Amino acid sequence: MGLHVDPTAACLLIAVAFAAGWLDAVVGGGGLVQVPALMLALPSLPVATVLGTNKLVAITGTSGAAVTYVRRVGLDGRRALAAAALGLPTAMVGAATASHLPRAAITLVVAATLVGVGGWAAVARPRRSPDAPDAPDAAAPAGRGPVSRPTLVLAVGASGVGFYSGVVGSGTGVLLVALCVTALGTDFLRGSAMAKVVSIGSDLGALALFGALGHVLWLLGAGMAVANVAGGIVGARTALSRGAGFVRAVLLLVVVALVAKITHDQWLAA
Repeated sequence: MGLHVDPTAACLLIAVAFAAGWLDAVVGGGGLVQVPALMLALPSLPVATVLGTNKLVAITGTSGAAVTYVRRVGLDGRRALAAAALGLPTAMVGAATASHLPRAAITLVVAATLVGVGGWAAVARPRRSPDAPDAPDAAAPAGRGPVSRPTLVLAVGASGVGFYSGVVGSGTGVLLVALCVTALGTDFLRGSAMAKVVSIGSDLGALALFGALGHVLWLLGAGMAVANVAGGIVGARTALSRGAGFVRAVLLLVVVALVAKITHDQWLAA
């Protein structure tokens, strides 16, 4: 899809993409910054194209952050990749059905979900220490055996969040952090690292469908993606150096900001 973009607007969006990449790498929620910026800078852009272009930018930044995390933090790669694979098709279904669902009802559910996540983040006490390896459950038998409960929770949750990512998108990273910490009992830092790997699948699924429908600005998205990758790498390093407590604090701030934005857009601005 072709569209002339004013150079000033393009520079602004590239700067915003860097900030969104940093936020996404730390805890998720970069769409809270990036999607409104695209709508303001390009007011004539269809909503589907905004979401599609945002997915192109988001998946590159998330991938860069994931590589940084994997190099520095031990992760259960099989679980992460399996969850990512489950989120891919459900994200495609979500993207395909987004325009057919009542937006007001979805927004209300999202707001309630985020309030729940915020309350959980404020009181959650992860079982593992920040230095503990992110290994499979000790109680799980070695080799081939029955699927453990944490793995099942992660699989079902990743599928649901994948659908949510295709329908709405904003706040997906926050939900994935909550899912990974709850299902696997990791600290917030490792939960954020795991969430980056899992979110690649849902982003890829939604991007594939938006791209097939012509709802991606590839040239602008590529420029923003470079900045987003840089922001994602810086954000991942920041989270790794500051630790799990910092990630928890940013998570709470993002949840408050998301709920405030949803409340304003849905009820106050009406």
